[in-house]
Amino acid sequence: MPRAVKLAYVSEDFHHPYRRGADPHGSTPQPWTSVPQQPPAPQQSPAPQRPPVPPASTIPTLAPPHGEPHNPASTLSPFPSPAPGLPPPTLSTPSLSSTPSSQPPHFHAREMFRDAKDFIVHNPQIINTSHEDSGMKQLLGYSMPGAFHDSGARYPPPKCHLGTRNDYIDLITNWALETSDRKEAILWMHGPFGIGKSAVAQSCAEALEAMNKLAAALFFRSNSDRDDPQRVFTSIAYQVAIVCPPFREIVSERMIEHPALATKSLSKQFEDLLVQPLSQVDIAGSGLNGRVVIIDGLDECRGTAEQCEIIKIIAASTHKRTTPFRWFITSRPEGPIIRTMSSPAVHPTRSRIELPVSRKIDHEILVYLTNEFKIIREDHGLPESWPSEEALALLVQRGAGLWIYVSAIVRFIKDENSLGPKDQLRIVLEFAKEVSAKVGLDNPLAEMDFFYTLIMQRVPLKIRITVQKILLIHSTMTRFPRVIATALCLSAEQLRRVCASIRSVMELQGSDLKHMCIKFYHASFLDFMKDPQRSRELSIHGDFLIGCRRELLEWLHQVCSHRTGTMFPEPI
Repeated sequence: MPRAVKLAYVSEDFHHPYRRGADPHGSTPQPWTSVPQQPPAPQQSPAPQRPPVPPASTIPTLAPPHGEPHNPASTLSPFPSPAPGLPPPTLSTPSLSSTPSSQPPHFHAREMFRDAKDFIVHNPQIINTSHEDSGMKQLLGYSMPGAFHDSGARYPPPKCHLGTRNDYIDLITNWALETSDRKEAILWMHGPFGIGKSAVAQSCAEALEAMNKLAAALFFRSNSDRDDPQRVFTSIAYQVAIVCPPFREIVSERMIEHPALATKSLSKQFEDLLVQPLSQVDIAGSGLNGRVVIIDGLDECRGTAEQCEIIKIIAASTHKRTTPFRWFITSRPEGPIIRTMSSPAVHPTRSRIELPVSRKIDHEILVYLTNEFKIIREDHGLPESWPSEEALALLVQRGAGLWIYVSAIVRFIKDENSLGPKDQLRIVLEFAKEVSAKVGLDNPLAEMDFFYTLIMQRVPLKIRITVQKILLIHSTMTRFPRVIATALCLSAEQLRRVCASIRSVMELQGSDLKHMCIKFYHASFLDFMKDPQRSRELSIHGDFLIGCRRELLEWLHQVCSHRTGTMFPEPI
């Protein structure tokens, strides 16, 4: 197959197809240069004859690729080979000159390609393409842009409040800058749900980005489009390509030549989209050496086997030094992840940080609550004395070192679908006093469950059933609100009003059904709603699920019996 020859972008006036053929004039190939435009041809009266043949010098030819002999038969011409005894046709376009003329002048093909770029002459076709753009678009299509640290899908992202978690942020950034005593290339931070791992990871990502030390960041979230293991290394490769142009060019070419690379096994993706392209890059000159890749919430990646494989692939790379990165990974202390991180193949390459539930951060929680209540006071014109010091102390105590708990309380107090922040705080304080007699000091999970129960019980019964159905369909069938609305016969406004009743834990984003998406502030809420032992009569599984199945079977029986032709079920 003939080699492709890159040409420049053709001006928008050019719309003429090229065909392969020998130069009918036998002219010697000329360098690819522009020539001055010829003046318009003199006006002629119409005549049924062909216009004069343009000089051979006006017909574009291509010099052979560097290092290859010239073959006149392969010279490109804008004209097909002429029939014997007939002059070749003339390519003409409307005048590009401001000089008036009753007849369009001959257009010189060389002029068409002035300032040309991103065209390929390949097996006589001209293809308008930019390799980098095309390859990067393909790679993006196999990535999870919603999981990037600066994605609009995560806005506003959870991050540490100013003046909080500084010890952990400093520890991680010092490790990233190689100024600490932790020399391992993998840093693993683990802790229970709601302790603030994602907030620490987000704050570190922003700090490292400001220092030009961030290579990529990926924030997993289950029950969303941010948990696909097949898109982990494609997402990382895409972000690395953004910060390193030489790497971007190589990866883009690979995606164009082999579009199926992004569908290969995880180990193959890692090798072909990271290891091999990086081996062709001047690492020292590119600024990639020592940059950090952040993977947050690995336990929320779909599939425990895939979670462990990702760890093993990264550990093998750091051991063999096939990538120049340092890897910061966060997760819950799940059994399979712990065993993999402690295995002989991984253990020597990683360091570990535990982020426990601790009352030692009570002062940081107090700082956070104090600042949030200040904003609420200013927004609603409340007195400086609100809330009282006793109220703040009780909230800090009930928070028990769990960030997800206090942040959920703040969202509950800010809820616009209420009688106002003073009334919402009163409800929270009454709840906190009641719960203190039922749960132990060291059981933050029970504390969280009581608060989720409070949120659901405050939803009117008729709306609550619809909320449960929305959560059930979302967790078992589809994540698209437009499909959920269709199944429940809800309009966009109705769906928005129903979801507003639990905005302390969930947000419905978007203006219309086609573009709406459901965002949970934390995966623990759906975990709670799916566990009958925790949510009891509020659970979307157990008796509620059985009842929904019964309703669906009754509807199907009616459709089959009466043959109504109904396209969609009545609300279930």
